[in-house]
Amino acid sequence: MDTSTIPPRSAVPVEYTWDLSKLYPSDSAWNDGLAVYEKMIEKIESYRGTLGRSADTLADWLDFYKEMGMLEERLAYYCELRQTEDEGASEARTMTGRFAMAQARAQAAASWAVPEIQAIPDSSIQSFLKNERLAEYRIYLQKLLRWKPYILSDKEERLLALHAEGESVPRDAFSVLTNVDIDFGTIDTPEGKRPLSQSTWSSFMEKSDRDLRQRAYKAFYKQFDAHKTTLAALYGGSVKQDVIKARIRGFSSARAMALFPDNVDESVYDNLIATINANLPTLHRYYELRKKALGLPELRHYDVYVPIVQSAKKHTTWNEAVDMISQALSPLGDEYVQTLRSGLLGRWADRYENKGKRSGAFSAGSYTGDPYILMNYKEDVIRDVFTLAHEGGHSMHSWYSARNNPFMHYGYTIFEAEVASTFNEELLFRHLMKTADSRELKAYLVNKRVDDILATLFRQTMFAEFEHRVHALEEGGTPLTVDVLRSEYRTLLTKYFGPAMVFEDESDLEGLRIPHFYGAFYVYKYATGISASLALAERVLSGGKQEREDYFTFLKSGGSRFPIESLKMAGVDMSRPEPIQAACDTFARLVKELEGLLK
Repeated sequence: MDTSTIPPRSAVPVEYTWDLSKLYPSDSAWNDGLAVYEKMIEKIESYRGTLGRSADTLADWLDFYKEMGMLEERLAYYCELRQTEDEGASEARTMTGRFAMAQARAQAAASWAVPEIQAIPDSSIQSFLKNERLAEYRIYLQKLLRWKPYILSDKEERLLALHAEGESVPRDAFSVLTNVDIDFGTIDTPEGKRPLSQSTWSSFMEKSDRDLRQRAYKAFYKQFDAHKTTLAALYGGSVKQDVIKARIRGFSSARAMALFPDNVDESVYDNLIATINANLPTLHRYYELRKKALGLPELRHYDVYVPIVQSAKKHTTWNEAVDMISQALSPLGDEYVQTLRSGLLGRWADRYENKGKRSGAFSAGSYTGDPYILMNYKEDVIRDVFTLAHEGGHSMHSWYSARNNPFMHYGYTIFEAEVASTFNEELLFRHLMKTADSRELKAYLVNKRVDDILATLFRQTMFAEFEHRVHALEEGGTPLTVDVLRSEYRTLLTKYFGPAMVFEDESDLEGLRIPHFYGAFYVYKYATGISASLALAERVLSGGKQEREDYFTFLKSGGSRFPIESLKMAGVDMSRPEPIQAACDTFARLVKELEGLLK
């Protein structure tokens, strides 16, 4: 497909789009599903006061709640995925809004249920759990009971549930502003005018023409500068919501609340930041190498993504990318490879950019539909081949989890998800290195891998440190103004990039354009994920059948265990700093290898 221009959604061939019919065959069918959901909301109250009577009455409620949850997931995925196709499409946005209001009503109507379960005496719960009807809910109930110290009264929980409808406003407004309302314009290139957008940004930053990179950079951040006050208000509002919610529930901090569901101790977060900070000299060494390799008197912010080695083949069609990925993942066996291959060549994925489409990439695995993948695939950006392998890792994780767990605990945590995805990237890198037929190609791949680990391990830790700092400021009573946010971000830019880097006046605006910040304390999981995946990839490739089976045990575990425990079963202990240090050592080794290849 020609990706040099951005078509409207209506012009995208159907075979390049995802098939949402596994969820609903049409918008009309979705409307029928929403009507059923709204009728179920009316039945919720009839269960009130019955949950502690017996194991059977508790099971009756959980059976109903599961059925409603499965319907809710289908409704949510359909309308939300439809909306990402074109953020400006009013019909999809209306559907999402209708669902959000219905979901908020459902949450409010069922807000009594968790406190009622929490109020059941421990002795009764233990007795109930012996009933076979509760077997599929045992893990769900055990996890739910952990929240007992933080569950409020019925009335307070209802108020929180009613407020939940507005929690997504900062994130949604940010998405509309940056994906729809802001027009980044076009950039003059040797091939003519090319559109600048959040999706094409990375392609411009990888161009060898420094003047082109600079012009794209300046044009891009000019728009963020024009909207900086609004962006700061949106992000500051999101942080404030995090802090207020943590205080209402009785957590010591917003970070403590964010880590609690995964049963991850805050020391894991602190270990990550401390270990990465201790290894920043290696990162600074790489930036010095980059400056030298590019022949620059000084390194600028728009110089950090361009490949040092330019001559390797970069144009890769979608089908060629699928072939590469299939070959790379062959150590995982036929079932894994053929399932993923069939999905990618079929309609799991929404492949290319269109006007109004959400930027970036994600995987959305559901219990009843396909494990859908949103891409904005660019054939001239080899990074997108790795992105596809990454999202394919998520989707196969979902595929195995859904087939090996009941609905109530099939969902794995993001902490675990980022292992399955970056594991695939590591196997792809190793495969391409083995098949590389020249020193030049190897240098290109090593440069690419260094940049990928940098982006996932070091950059995401910088983001995580920023999130921790700004939430602490809010908790301490410091208003998160534009100047405060920019100052905090610039301090971290200077620390992480080191003396080789010369920043632009607008460089710190980057801190206002990261969508993941609207899901607080999310990004650290990228860094822990790649640390775990590097260790597990080495273990699987150098091991035998048992090591591979340990990895599949992890993929199949879904939400049956907490992430630290499930990863221990796979063979890596993320409660310790050693895997993070090992990842830093891998980065240092690759930097040294790159230095040798460039001589």
